[in-house]
Amino acid sequence: MTDGLNLCSSSKMQPVRELVAKVAATNTTVLLRGESGVGKEIVARAIHKLSPRVNRQFLKVNCAALPGELLESELFGHEKGAFTGAYRQKPGKFEAAHQGTLLLDEIGEMPMRLQAKLLHVLQDGEFSRVGGERIIGTDVRLLASTNRDLEAAMRAHQFREDLYYRLNVIEIRIPPLRERREEIPVLLDHFKRRFNAQYGRAVEIPPDSIRAFMEYHWPGNIRELENAVKRVVVLGSARPVHQEIVANVQRAGYRSSGTAAPSGANPDQAISLKEIARQAARDAERVAIKEVLDRVHWNRAKAARLLQISYKALLYKIVQCGLVSHDTEKEKETIAS
Repeated sequence: MTDGLNLCSSSKMQPVRELVAKVAATNTTVLLRGESGVGKEIVARAIHKLSPRVNRQFLKVNCAALPGELLESELFGHEKGAFTGAYRQKPGKFEAAHQGTLLLDEIGEMPMRLQAKLLHVLQDGEFSRVGGERIIGTDVRLLASTNRDLEAAMRAHQFREDLYYRLNVIEIRIPPLRERREEIPVLLDHFKRRFNAQYGRAVEIPPDSIRAFMEYHWPGNIRELENAVKRVVVLGSARPVHQEIVANVQRAGYRSSGTAAPSGANPDQAISLKEIARQAARDAERVAIKEVLDRVHWNRAKAARLLQISYKALLYKIVQCGLVSHDTEKEKETIAS
């Protein structure tokens, strides 16, 4: 929504807002790039909102959430009997979004076979349903988003070069939240109001907590910030989240300054090299686990295999490291059982 983009009011986001204003009225394909959680969908919705297609559908498909066969059906639909379980004809998103806007999120995860079919749709504006022969025309404004290095994927023969250039007519790069810290107070207020209304609360975030939030580097970007505010409102106090944030900031201080003591520490205070080494190992473990989880889109079973640890051990480490998870309570229950 344009309202969401207006919340991103920093100077770093000014080029993004200018590009959105320029491309919205056109029919060109836009590739949205940036780290996970930076607000790529917000920008996509702003483009749709400012376009002539505003009164038509805006639909989103996460290309990483479905296996190839189901993703093909989701995008292009299928005919009755096309595969086991296809008991009726089903239109796909390209039909449902006709004359509207379709966002293909995590486009870099689309299987190569489907990339070829998508390229055909972009070139000719037509496709056929899975198991069907009838050619269907479509008029869809296509937006794509990714946090993946598509150029590296092309070199590894995991992403089609011709599709890349078709998608990358206009590229909009969205900077991470750590480069847009002046937005944090506005976003905090926005999320606080939303979750207070949702849960019937009147929780406030005190100034010292806001300062702590401003100092944190937010590796999960706006999504991590949103989840943090949600926890504040659900818990009814900013203190537990504040303490976690301060601890994370202090750990980041150790990483950025080698073995130096935190700012303001007593210069005569003893420093334990063993503790620094242990903390560095914990921090490195947290970074590695989060990187793998983000790469497999929080598929914990797959992440456990890649990390070569048991599923239960991974759940324990997710909680121990304080990583963002939509199922934290379930994970705690599993570990305790």
